[in-house]
Amino acid sequence: MLQSISKHFFHLLARSKTLQRLASTIGMRKPTSFARRFIAGETIAEAITAAQAVEARGLHLTLDHLGENITNLAEADAATRDYLAIITAIVDSGIGRNISLKLTQLGLDVDKASAVDNLRKILEHAEPADFFVRLDMESSRHTDITLEIFETLWRQDYRKLGVVLQATLRRSEQDLRRVNALGARIRLVKGAYAEPRSVAYHRKADVDAAFARMMNVLIVDGHYPAIATHDETMIDLTRRWAAEHGVTPDQFEFQMLYGVRRDLQTTLVNAGYRVRVYIPFGRQWFPYFMRRLGERPANVAFIIRSMFHEDQYK
Repeated sequence: MLQSISKHFFHLLARSKTLQRLASTIGMRKPTSFARRFIAGETIAEAITAAQAVEARGLHLTLDHLGENITNLAEADAATRDYLAIITAIVDSGIGRNISLKLTQLGLDVDKASAVDNLRKILEHAEPADFFVRLDMESSRHTDITLEIFETLWRQDYRKLGVVLQATLRRSEQDLRRVNALGARIRLVKGAYAEPRSVAYHRKADVDAAFARMMNVLIVDGHYPAIATHDETMIDLTRRWAAEHGVTPDQFEFQMLYGVRRDLQTTLVNAGYRVRVYIPFGRQWFPYFMRRLGERPANVAFIIRSMFHEDQYK
């Protein structure tokens, strides 16, 4: 119950334009600000610097230029041009060539055809440079159309493309079978969106059970799956399941968020596992940050502690 209330509260905050403007003014004002613990910065240059530090620790990366739910095609075109420039900057920097993006950032809520065209422009620029592009999954009202677009482009031979599935959604186990049958790569997450009980599990135990069932399928029958969690119980379960079924650490990877559980990231790398860090950046960071707070009530206390004890993260 507390987790559900937390999610809804922080999602309401995420939609506040006033708070977004205030956060953009204050939250990134100095390198030690609380948001920079979890957001790499507002520019691609800052994101590349953060990515270089991540790779120096033996980790892999994916960059996400934050933004979603745009309301007109001009904004969608601008976001598309931003991603084309980001791809070029990544190539020039020499860091890992892996990006994540949201279809609503490319205009999905305005015009589906335009969003698909924008995604194609990005893929046409990314694939020759050997990028991997992941479509982030958004709220449940976008699940069908996201999977439809993903599947259409996959069948058009865009094969350096992956998608995300959320264990919290009741439909996701069926979606896993659908995407797995294509031979595509899946990132499994628990899910950060506030959803109605009719489509999503609300009890943590139910979400964990669904996550474990989906992980079991992905480790044995998936195509280089990404198990994205900071939950040590789920991570230990994944490690045991892989070992029991003869799946070596190079056949899957763990993924974690930038600034979260760096100790656990290092422990897994030292144990021989691949760990990819999701590095968000950009001016539209506030909604993302609020969802991270809303995922678990414990995150709020964690953020507050980080604000008053910034030196522990230096």
